[in-house]
Order: sequence, then C-alpha cells, then structure tokens
Amino acid sequence: MGFVLGINTSTIRPAPLLDKIKIAADAGFEAIELWNDELTEFEREVGSLDKVVQELERNNLKVATVIALKGWIESKGEEYRRALEEARRRMEQAAAVGSPYIIASPPRGKVEDMDEAARRYRELLELGKEIGVKPAMEFLGFVEGIYKIEHAWYIVERSGHPDGTIVMDTFHIFRGGSSFEQVKEIPADRIAVFHFNDAPAQPERAKQTDADRVFPGDGILPLKEVAGMLREMGYEGVVSLELFNPRYWEMPPEEVAKTGMRKMREVLRVR
Repeated sequence: MGFVLGINTSTIRPAPLLDKIKIAADAGFEAIELWNDELTEFEREVGSLDKVVQELERNNLKVATVIALKGWIESKGEEYRRALEEARRRMEQAAAVGSPYIIASPPRGKVEDMDEAARRYRELLELGKEIGVKPAMEFLGFVEGIYKIEHAWYIVERSGHPDGTIVMDTFHIFRGGSSFEQVKEIPADRIAVFHFNDAPAQPERAKQTDADRVFPGDGILPLKEVAGMLREMGYEGVVSLELFNPRYWEMPPEEVAKTGMRKMREVLRVR
C-alpha cells in the first residue's frame, strides 16, 4: 500500500476552509488535517459541518486528524472539568467530519506528574471511545515538559489503553533534541499520523519556531532516511505536510499545495 499523503490546513492557512479541501485534492493529496478552531468558525457562520463533509466526499478526501485538545494536563479542579467538556465538544467535531484521530497537545510549561498526565490521557481515550475518535498524544519540541518522543510515549504506554497512539513530527523530533533513530522504537500501528516537514540550518536549533519550518528537501533534516525507516517498520499511515511558514501564506495556496506535494513525493520517493 505505501504511505497516504496528507496536508495539514495550517500549510495553506489563509484560504477559506472549503477552498482548502478542494486545493488539497487538486494537488493530489489523499488526506487532510483540520483544526477545531476553523471547524468552530465554520459552524458559527454556516450552522453545521454538513457542507464540510459534503466537500470532503466530493473531493474523495479523508480526514486524518483534527487538532487539538488543550488544557487537559495542566488544569485543576473546576478548570479540569471544563477542559473535559471542551474536549468532548472537539471530539464530537472530529467525529462529525469522519476523523479517526484528534491530537492531544501538551502544555507549554513543565509537567509535574507524568503519571497523572498518563491517567488523564486514559480518561481522554475512554471519552473518545464513547464518541468514536481516538486522542493521539503529541510532543512539541519547544515546550518545557513533553518535548521529546520518549515523553509522549511514556504517557501512551503508562495509560495502559489499547487505543493510545503518538503523533510524530520531523520538526519536533529535531527541535526537541530527540534522535531520529528513536522513531524505530515505536510500533508502526501506534503512530496516528506522521507530520513531515523540514528545518533550515539557521536560526540555530534551540531558537527555531513553527514559523521556520520549510518544504521537505529544502532544509537539513534526514528526511529520506526517515522515510526509509518508516518503510522498514511497515508504516502505511498518513504522512502529512504541516507547515506554519508566513512566507508560504503570502503565496497562492494552490501553488503551496502543489509545491508541497511535488517535494514530498521527491523526498519520500513515491509516484
């Protein structure tokens, strides 16, 4: 089967939501990642997500993930109860557009109790089971707590839940100081999605932000080696282009999507 090529709507952020779906399909992508915030905005303006679902079906595009669950690790007391209520709302949005996964993001600060984080992750997974969507644990290379592969994987394993999965991201692996070799330590069927992007030589690693991400092949990351690793592991899930580069947002979104697809195919060695 091989990889399923996807695009995260952050890559073409300025385009309207329905346009993003058509642009992604026209560029040859088979999957798309949507954001809860844009789904909420669409619901407010239109009243429901029916037109989003229709556009996805019309363009034969599947939703890989919806992004994101927040505040579920660091919140306490009443704030935690509200975070779970918001998590339910966001999961219901993800289920409505047919997404199998919703990304569970870590907080910006330090995480004092990783075992408690794992317990809460399990609670999210149980909620997701009820709704029909699986929360996938994310690490972010520039945060203080869960910034490495092993941090996120600890939470997944410690949760003891069969639906637990991890979100991989080449930029965050690099930015957080993980080793790309660690990718091989995660079972292929426990990777919900693999975000695929490159990083420039400058600014230095510790100063890079999401805005510094570049097209695959335009930076210094060992992406061809990562692709080879994924093949060896038997990974056949979604490999998704996720960029937040303001320079690309100034370009026509159709051009960004087509350029991204061409560069992904070159690096991944797929036709």
